[in-house]
Amino acid sequence: MTMTWFFEQIEILSRVFYYLIQVVHWTILISISAYVLAMVLGLVFGVARISRNRIIRVFAGAYINTLRGVPLLVLIFFFYFGLGKVINLDRFVAGVLAVGVCYGAYMAEIFRSGIEAIDYGQHEAAMSLGMTRWQTLRHIILPQSVRIVVPPGANEFIACLKDSSLVSIIGLRELTRAGREYANQYFLDFHTWLVVGVIYLIMTLSLTRLVKYLEKRVAVHGYGASRDDH
Repeated sequence: MTMTWFFEQIEILSRVFYYLIQVVHWTILISISAYVLAMVLGLVFGVARISRNRIIRVFAGAYINTLRGVPLLVLIFFFYFGLGKVINLDRFVAGVLAVGVCYGAYMAEIFRSGIEAIDYGQHEAAMSLGMTRWQTLRHIILPQSVRIVVPPGANEFIACLKDSSLVSIIGLRELTRAGREYANQYFLDFHTWLVVGVIYLIMTLSLTRLVKYLEKRVAVHGYGASRDDH
């Protein structure tokens, strides 16, 4: 009797897993699209945050502080039900914009910290050679700061992946939305949400291992752990 029940549960979980695994690529696509947008916005506003132009600094600071102070769920509602109705955004675009814009504010602070971590003497040395501020930033500072921001930036992607589940609230069919559909259709709440959690766990643990690998590969001596650290 016990073994029969056990195999029945395994069969149910297998059916749930097969159903949900078919939409995992949408979760990944949403997360990657939003994160690419966040990286672009983060770099732009991170550089703007340390600009010598006060207006640019204030504008960048306003973006960062505002977006970090508004819950992501509210942004999703705003982009889909608010802005989306004005300029006709579909669910996918609205969801990606909301998550990307939100995480862009966090990435901006990461980029700013990475840039400011580079010794200012390198700025002075480059300018003494006749390089402009932009040339110094592009050819000397950014290539080094990118290596510094990779680990925290990768951790933000893991958070972005998990928060992408919130776009299910606007009907965008990804892992969480598919889980809700299956649970409502077959009344298997425990099995469904267990499998949803396990799939997210597998993805985040895999990414965590990748982050640790990247930390060792791009580690900069004097800024965190060295490559030889274990």
